[in-house]
Amino acid sequence: MKRIITTIIIIGALTMSNAQKFETTKTTDNSGYQYETVINDKSGVRVYTLKNGLKVFLAKNDDAPRIQTYIPVRTGSNNDPADNTGLAHYLEHMMFKGTSNLATANWAKEKPLLDQISNLYEQHKAEQDPEKKKALYKKIDEVSQEASKYAIANEYDKAISSLGASGTNAHTWLDETVYKNNIPNNELEKWLKVEKERFSELTLRLFHTELEAVYEEYNRAQDNDGRLVNYELMDALFPTHPNGQQTTIGKSEHLKNPSMVAIHKYFDEYYVPNNYAMVLVGDLDYDKTIKLVDQYFGTFKYKELPKKQTITEEPMTAIVERTVKSASTPRLQLSWRSDSYGTQNARLADIVGNILTNSGDSGLIDLNINQKQKALNAMAYESAFKNYGSFSLIIVPKNDQTFDEAKKLMLDQIDLVKKGEFQDWLIPAIINDMKIQRMKTYETADGLATSLYGSYINDRTWEQELNEINEYEKITKADVVKFANDFFKDNYVIIKKEKGVNDKLVRVENPGITPIKLNREEQSPFLKGILAEKSSEIKPEFIDYSKVIKTDKIGGKKVSFVHNKYNDIAQAHFVFPFGSDNDKELGLATQVLQYLGTNKLSAEDLKKEFFKLGISNDFRTSQDQLRISLSGLEENMPKAIELLKNWMQNAKPDQKVYAENVKTILEGREVAKKDKGRIMAALSNYAKYGKVSRFTDVLSKSQLEAINSADMTNKIQSLLKMPYEIFFYGQDFNAFKKYAKPFVEKETMKVPAKNEYPEPPTTGNVYFTNYDMVQTEMSKVAKGPNVDLANLGKINVFNEYFGRGLSSIVFQEIRESKSLAYSAYVSYATSSELNRPDYVTTYIGTQANKLPQAVTAMDELMANLPQIPAQFENAKNAALKQIASGRINRTNIYFNQLNLKKLGVDYDLRKDIYKEIEKLSLADLTDFYDSQMKPMKYNTAIIGKKENLDMDALNKIGTFHEVSLEEIFGY
Repeated sequence: MKRIITTIIIIGALTMSNAQKFETTKTTDNSGYQYETVINDKSGVRVYTLKNGLKVFLAKNDDAPRIQTYIPVRTGSNNDPADNTGLAHYLEHMMFKGTSNLATANWAKEKPLLDQISNLYEQHKAEQDPEKKKALYKKIDEVSQEASKYAIANEYDKAISSLGASGTNAHTWLDETVYKNNIPNNELEKWLKVEKERFSELTLRLFHTELEAVYEEYNRAQDNDGRLVNYELMDALFPTHPNGQQTTIGKSEHLKNPSMVAIHKYFDEYYVPNNYAMVLVGDLDYDKTIKLVDQYFGTFKYKELPKKQTITEEPMTAIVERTVKSASTPRLQLSWRSDSYGTQNARLADIVGNILTNSGDSGLIDLNINQKQKALNAMAYESAFKNYGSFSLIIVPKNDQTFDEAKKLMLDQIDLVKKGEFQDWLIPAIINDMKIQRMKTYETADGLATSLYGSYINDRTWEQELNEINEYEKITKADVVKFANDFFKDNYVIIKKEKGVNDKLVRVENPGITPIKLNREEQSPFLKGILAEKSSEIKPEFIDYSKVIKTDKIGGKKVSFVHNKYNDIAQAHFVFPFGSDNDKELGLATQVLQYLGTNKLSAEDLKKEFFKLGISNDFRTSQDQLRISLSGLEENMPKAIELLKNWMQNAKPDQKVYAENVKTILEGREVAKKDKGRIMAALSNYAKYGKVSRFTDVLSKSQLEAINSADMTNKIQSLLKMPYEIFFYGQDFNAFKKYAKPFVEKETMKVPAKNEYPEPPTTGNVYFTNYDMVQTEMSKVAKGPNVDLANLGKINVFNEYFGRGLSSIVFQEIRESKSLAYSAYVSYATSSELNRPDYVTTYIGTQANKLPQAVTAMDELMANLPQIPAQFENAKNAALKQIASGRINRTNIYFNQLNLKKLGVDYDLRKDIYKEIEKLSLADLTDFYDSQMKPMKYNTAIIGKKENLDMDALNKIGTFHEVSLEEIFGY
């Protein structure tokens, strides 16, 4: 009886507040603009509708003098013509190519050539004879060469980066295409000018080189088994609806036969003001901002949208089984077709997903499968789309498990939900966690802006979006049990992802194009106007850590405090000045702890108690630091700290549980050795550090098996007596010092000695690992000099100017001009610690047959720093604007200061970087490049299918070594 009462008390405590009433009200400002707000909306969102139908979402966030912008268009791959799939995605790419005013050197001469190219593509699409198609493509290539003489590549990106923008990108999905930028608030009007120009018309310049980039993206998807599984899953779940029949990337035959006419038609039909929105969240003035938006976007004309046929799927009545093969480890996915976003059934499915797996690791799958280590990993989740949705169960079986056994494990958990065999406190705890996550999301400009554009895409009002949590709160256990019994039938899709050769591989071949002329030093009159226009200046603000961070002592331990001015979410961090370099077993001990309970609470009970409190815990071990963190409701932090100490102090060793954990670790290592991303990371590390590194210096199988579980719990207990400091982010520092005091014990143990790992010179070796994949990935790494704080400004501008981003020289040359890779970059990374070396990394991801050309192109670029004064000034000013409009806040205040100590600095280093950049010239950057970077020698890491590679070309790069998975992983 006592336990039941305690649970009821905790449920009462974790209920953050009673349901708030959200109701839309309308207001008219002094300029006559009417807008909607929602009562009790703490974010203060205003929703305007201009006369042309354009929705404008505005909200204030004063974290920094910047604005997060999104332009969401209510169209995506579901609106692709059936004979031109992939069109919406390709159009998204082409929206970065400029207009008749932007990115052209001579529109009068360029336009007739673009029209000719369009006509040739129509002929190419209609032609059935393969040889004639090749001849037409050759003609397209020839005319494209001529047209490129008048094109200015990446001028949109140059215009946007000149504002100090960051995060410039876009994405396309089922029912959405979203354009993204984060800009300084003083550049809002210039940003609107550029975006108005972009949305005013579509100009399909540099079409065939961008098409080549889309080919590369398609081929990259062939190496991503997550996508391959999703394609099969969606096809089976939606046999008639576009959700499953039209992938965002498109069908290969449609990519090979594009229509510029069809793309223009799509743009004219869907890119109209009543079908997209303007979402602006940041440090803005509502009245001034809506006037500016109306000034630039209010001139677009309203246009009726095409009539859309409603496609309704027949109910699924049987189990549909599909198989996907790839080189990665096997897994199983079961999915049921669910309901659309915002419906009651979608909410119920979401609740079931959280009853099975949740952020507190206290769901049925969490506790019955993952906690008991009955599989390598298992999860459940609901994905609600604009139309329909999918509920999925995913499990990665152990080596000795069959798919049928794994399937039964998962369906058994569904049966528990059907029977109502889950605890009553779980649904209230899930709702509480949803409130906490929503609070965290809405406190950031990007989080709120993302939620706003999501509500627009899904045709939901902001009132409906806010009220969603109230609808969740009405859900009862009886509702969930009834839903589960009605919903979970033998009417699902099962995807078996087997290890093997992909027998459904479809590769889009390179049609062969001639590199185009880039006109890098040209500028259109439009860009010149943007660059010449002066904006009000944002003065940089550099933080005085000593004023913002309060410090005190708790039982001899230093404790730092930063005030949370946003909400009631608090964080407590216990920061230990040592990590895996000091003790290889430290990460293992914290991992094992997750499976252990105490003499009073089982491991499962501990997870439940933390979740009831609305507090998450995290043990994170890096090479030089262990951080134990608690995050959640500040009112429950005292109980969470008490629970944490009890867990660490009284963890009960269990050799059987430990042995099972070792088995899971060893099987997890085998999974890593089948995963392309992890293999490439291991190979790159091997190229950087050689045979002996912290990555390869892992506990062996015999070492793991020889460890006693009690050794691990002793190690955790000893942490309480080790040196550490405390950081609290919240509201009541005085209260924290009182309730945190019992956690602190007398310091009686010292930091273990640190193991120093060699950082050998890079001397021109090439390391290759064979992997069955469509593309090839290559990374070069060079060891540089020890970090020099006087060069940080130069390195910042170098990365902006030369190596990274859409307007960088590397991106322009490798992708835009020569179409040699979908992804290519050069990055100079400075050491985070004094007396440690910097490293320069280059990366190319491309088709195997293009690799030699791509390597040559990269080498030519890096032989001498390209001299483009206008682009340098653009990069320099962009770097200055980003620093001037950047602000350090929240927990970053403490952790930035902590990291600066490793560099011997106790102040905001951005101040020095800003001054250095202000004085920087292209000649200075060139001198730095010539003296510091040109002498560097590189080691190379290459992963790909050996039979597809030109081995002679690889041998020319450097001394060739084919290395095994065992060598690069260390096991």
